[in-house]
Amino acid sequence: MKAVVTGGCGFIGSHLVEKLLAEKFEVLVLDNCSTGRLQNLSHLSHLPNLKIQVLDLADDTQDLNSFFKEVDYVYHLAALADIVPSIENPSEYYRSNVHATLRVLEAVRKAGQIKKFVYAASSSCYGIPDHYPTPETAEVKPQYPYALTKRMGEELVLHWGKLYNIPALSLRFFNVYGPRSRTSGTYGAVFGVFLAQKLAGKPMTVVGDGTQTRDFTFVTDIVEAIFAASQSELKNEIFNVGSGTHQSVNRLVELLGGDKVHIPKRPGEPDCTFADVSKIKTLLGWSSRFTLVEGVKILLQQINYWSEAPVWTPESIQIATKPWFDSLAKKN
Repeated sequence: MKAVVTGGCGFIGSHLVEKLLAEKFEVLVLDNCSTGRLQNLSHLSHLPNLKIQVLDLADDTQDLNSFFKEVDYVYHLAALADIVPSIENPSEYYRSNVHATLRVLEAVRKAGQIKKFVYAASSSCYGIPDHYPTPETAEVKPQYPYALTKRMGEELVLHWGKLYNIPALSLRFFNVYGPRSRTSGTYGAVFGVFLAQKLAGKPMTVVGDGTQTRDFTFVTDIVEAIFAASQSELKNEIFNVGSGTHQSVNRLVELLGGDKVHIPKRPGEPDCTFADVSKIKTLLGWSSRFTLVEGVKILLQQINYWSEAPVWTPESIQIATKPWFDSLAKKN
C-alpha cells in the first residue's frame, strides 16, 4: 500500500509515519518543514519505504499531481497551528490551512479514486462549547483564525468527498501531547509551552488559576485513531478524538514537575475541553489507552533524546526528486 502523509515531519505526522512503515506501507512525506523537523524522522532514514519531498503545498507554481498518482491513502496533517500567531497573520493561516488543502484535494481528485482521505481537524472549531462532553453535533463557533481555517479545510474535505466521490473522514483532535511535541514558539499548546520552559529551567506559566481542564490525548492514541479511520469502510464522517476524560492544568504541572507562575487569563479560552468520544467508539471501535500519568511518564523518559536529536539535512535522506511511484515501480 502506498500512502502520502502531508506534514509528516511534524509532531503527529512523524508518529503516523512510524505506524504506517510498521504496517509495511510505502510512505511519501510532503512537508515544507516550517514547523516540522526532519530530525523527527531521522531514526527512520534507513528504511527504503520512506521518501520525503520538501515543498510548500500552498505554492501554486508547484505541481502536486504527480505525488498522488497510484496512491492508496492520503493523510492530510500539514497545517499552521497556534492561536496568537493566527490573529497576527491570518492571511498566512488561510494560505496554509485552506488554500493548501484545496490544492491537495484537487491533486487527489485528478489522480483518481483512492481508498481513504483522512483530514486532521481541530477541536478548536467548537470555541467555547455549550455542552460537556462535547459531541460532534455541537455548534461550531471558532474564536480565532486558526480555528476558522481548520474548520474551512474540514468543510472543503467533506464537500470534495461528497461531490467527487473521495472517501473522506475528518478527525477533530483534542489537546495532543507526547514525544516530539513542538517546543518552539511562545504561543503553542500548553504542553509544548511547558516543555520548553522545563527544558530551559524556567517556571511554567499557568494561565489563570490553573483549574481549567483539558482533554489531554496521547499522540499514540491519536495515531491509532487515524489508522483505524483510514482502514474503515466509512466516509464523509466527522469524529472527535479525545481521551474521554479531562484533567486540570495544575495536575499537568504536578506531573511534569517544576515551579509555576500564574499569568492573566486570555479572553476566549474555554474553561474546559472534553470530547464526547461515543461516536468513534461505536463506529470505529477506538478508545484511548493511555492515561495522563502514563503519557507524561513516557514523554519525560524521551524528552532529552528528542530535544537533542542530531541535525538531519536533506542531503542525508531519501528525497523524492521525481514522481516517487516511478522509482518504486523500478524497484519492484
